[in-house]
Amino acid sequence: MPRYALLSVSDKTGLAPFARTLVEKHGYTLLSTGGTAKLLRENAIPVTDVSEHTGSPEIMEGRVKTLHPKIHGGLLCRRDSAEHLAQAAQHGIALIDIVVVNLYPFETTVAKPGCSFADAVENIDIGGPSMLRSAAKNHAAVAVVTDPADYDRVLAALDAPEALPALRRELALKVFHRTAAYDAAIANYLETQRPAEEDATAAATPRQLNLNLPLAQTLRYGENPHQRASLHGSFHDAFSQLQGKELSYNNILDITAAARLIAEFAKPTLAILKHTNPCGAATAPTLLEAWHRAFETDKQAPFGGIIIANRAVDAPLAAAIAEIFSEVIIAPAFEEGALEIFKKKKNLRLMVSRLPNNGTPLPLPPEVRSVIGGVLRQEADNLPVTRESYRVVTKRQPTEAEWDSLLFGWRVVRHVKSNAIVYAGDERTLGVGAGQMSRVDSSRIAVWKAGEAGLPLQGSIVASDAFFPFPDGLLAAADAGAVAAIQPGGSMRDDAVIAAADARNMAMVFTAARHFRH
Repeated sequence: MPRYALLSVSDKTGLAPFARTLVEKHGYTLLSTGGTAKLLRENAIPVTDVSEHTGSPEIMEGRVKTLHPKIHGGLLCRRDSAEHLAQAAQHGIALIDIVVVNLYPFETTVAKPGCSFADAVENIDIGGPSMLRSAAKNHAAVAVVTDPADYDRVLAALDAPEALPALRRELALKVFHRTAAYDAAIANYLETQRPAEEDATAAATPRQLNLNLPLAQTLRYGENPHQRASLHGSFHDAFSQLQGKELSYNNILDITAAARLIAEFAKPTLAILKHTNPCGAATAPTLLEAWHRAFETDKQAPFGGIIIANRAVDAPLAAAIAEIFSEVIIAPAFEEGALEIFKKKKNLRLMVSRLPNNGTPLPLPPEVRSVIGGVLRQEADNLPVTRESYRVVTKRQPTEAEWDSLLFGWRVVRHVKSNAIVYAGDERTLGVGAGQMSRVDSSRIAVWKAGEAGLPLQGSIVASDAFFPFPDGLLAAADAGAVAAIQPGGSMRDDAVIAAADARNMAMVFTAARHFRH
């Protein structure tokens, strides 16, 4: 009795040698369609068209070709059921033992600029998922392959049949993960196509949240050693690791926070972060100068921290950074001299970032956080920093130098945990206050940090992630030496806060955008 394998793939990587081995070594008769059959014939591999096997032509522009009882019967027939086998014989249904299918490239199609709705719909695969699911359901008898990386494993198992049952079960699980992700991608795309008149917030509020993210890495543990953890998705598409220990859960959180911060700066900038909070950041003509200015903000917190730069790290900068203990250093590139210096610190993680650093926030996907009974979802805080949209509310206008510092401080404060206060001057941080229950306390910590660092606040600006609810916070900043402030505005007492700024001859800018980070 012939042994059948059905091959129908969009990704033809490695298919020809796999198919040749099935035929020449294991005696399979190949069934195929369209471009896959053409490839096999071009490689002189014998193949039978599915339409010839079923006796039914491909119809409706190929939409219907494998949706046929001779295909799905051959996949779903239970080999341990006399009734199934008798019905297969009665209807001339040959059993199919191997299915190799990968799906129409829906995800890559809709990701292309200018993809039309019609193109998206035509790339919704129907026959492929149907065959995969039929074969996976009957994995007790059928080996189903959706990933070219598994071809060699299948051939090895054919040589050692005792390994086949376990492999078939594993491949079936892989199929259902793939079809679930595929259906989720289609559903997520269709969510974005809902008419605005149907739901004005359609894109921001999907009716069902589909998070089908492949395992990228199993982590040693989570935030603490007793918590198990893993990384899912495409994090490693954005970063590559040159040296150092394996990334930890906390490293990945810090790297993400660092990348979000540095993306907002187009000029040479360096930032130091600890527990996702920036503890120093500076823009300067050179990264080495930016390092010294950022490090001066707080020389204690950077111990065991994360350092990120938006230019290549050279040997002089590497030598300066190497004087302290760091967990991770991130940059678009590392020059050879820098690599030689860092090589001496074997545990230090060096990460090359492929993300853009063009002075605008990263175009991040929505944020998801676990809560009791489910998850919260929100759009990422991706508002650009645009001076033109901000409003000066005081009698005194900021000077151009103050504007530079105000915009610098505003870019940094949005990445500090709330309540957040940042003192800045000359495009560098001078004092950072993070995560306090009271905004006044955050301001006091920022002033204290500046004092500990020996950085005077006279002539500085103060940035606040949310409005000053009372004049006291602003007056405390003025007492510390701030001459300008940037904040969202929107308090019931804005008039009183503005009057306090005018009384101290401060310039104050309202952005009309709050940047809480919890």
